[in-house]
Amino acid sequence: MSQARELYEQLPYPQVVVVGGGFAGLEMVKGLNGKPFKVLLLDKQNHHCFQPLLYQVATASLSADSIAHPFRTTIAPMSNVAFRMCSALSVDPVARVVHTDRGEVAFDILIIATGSSTNFFGNTRMEQEAMQLKTISQALDIRSDFLQDFEAALYAQDEADQRQCLNFVVVGGGPTGVEMAGALAEIRRTVLKREYRELDSDRMQIWLVDSNDRVLKSFSERNSIRARDYLESMGVHVKLGARVTDYDGEVVSFSTGERMASHTVLWAAGVKGVLLPGLAAAEVPKANRYSVDRYNALIGFKDIYALGDVALMLEEGREHGHPQVAPAAIQQARWLVRNLLRSNSGSTMEPFEYRDKGSMATIGRYKAVVDMGRVHIGGLLAWLAWMFVHLMALVGFRNRLQVLMGWAWKYLSWRNTVRLIIRPYVRKATVTEQESSVTTP
Repeated sequence: MSQARELYEQLPYPQVVVVGGGFAGLEMVKGLNGKPFKVLLLDKQNHHCFQPLLYQVATASLSADSIAHPFRTTIAPMSNVAFRMCSALSVDPVARVVHTDRGEVAFDILIIATGSSTNFFGNTRMEQEAMQLKTISQALDIRSDFLQDFEAALYAQDEADQRQCLNFVVVGGGPTGVEMAGALAEIRRTVLKREYRELDSDRMQIWLVDSNDRVLKSFSERNSIRARDYLESMGVHVKLGARVTDYDGEVVSFSTGERMASHTVLWAAGVKGVLLPGLAAAEVPKANRYSVDRYNALIGFKDIYALGDVALMLEEGREHGHPQVAPAAIQQARWLVRNLLRSNSGSTMEPFEYRDKGSMATIGRYKAVVDMGRVHIGGLLAWLAWMFVHLMALVGFRNRLQVLMGWAWKYLSWRNTVRLIIRPYVRKATVTEQESSVTTP
């Protein structure tokens, strides 16, 4: 056993196990650094992913390593913190252990920060066929997919086939959907028009579909209208009051009865918390989150807490809980750190108070919207604010520098820089066809 591991094992402190290294989990680990706790972070990946910029990896503006930061780089200087790469499978609150694919992990205090996954609202075929954007692997799949579609369009036999290759449907009018649609519109105006000169760039169509009556429903009405105007000025077709009901890999069906040929559907219509078996008493099935009190403790369980997307904290004015966004997760983690320290010193915990710092979304070059209380701005000022906030929120100086340089090159050259098909994306339908064509001797 190494000296560092031996010292960690001998620490006479309560064992705090943090499941998930997203915004809440990482903030929790940082907050407990050097404090009288023995902390163990569990995550199935070996890195933290800055999800707000995933769409820029998907649209070839940033490289994957620009928005990923290794956990061990962060944790290495922390003498009371350790990391294990594993998948948490379930929790036994009686035995006080977390079951993982690498064995059991005992805890005195458990903090669940497992984040969220894409919510397909029970549409299993959509889940199989549509693309989603929650991980770096998925972002790289999207990047390869649209570049492969451009190449395939050059071989299309007629205009209809070509349009199908170049027809992109983004489902969900929230920040992710709006930002994806805007980024694709910029790709049509720059990459497709300049580098695929044999193609008529006007044949590339981008559709943003949402069942609500406006995009960015959680934003102010003023900025919602402004965002739609930005999208439409960039040539994005905004289709509101309609749901995507089916997609077979070739044709998209809408609740209005309309059908549309497309090779690519990007699903950004909702998220749901990632729950761990064993804590069913605290689950809220409809919300797919854990019911927690004002201290982020799971209702009915001792010394088990939930943070961020997976926590449902009900209070006056927030009957649906706090928004499933990074600022809420970070605030809850910081508050819980202070409460654990209070409890450890014999003081009383204080109930969590969420501070809404506003919302922001970018649509394209010089086009963004920002809501901060009664202040609703758009255009260049909002665009610069969006860039500054996201740049400073990145983990690690190297990541900030890489993203800044990537943005600078993109906006000076008017080109998306990372247009490499390193790992070709193979559609599920294609895989099924290949498997069915194999015969046994």
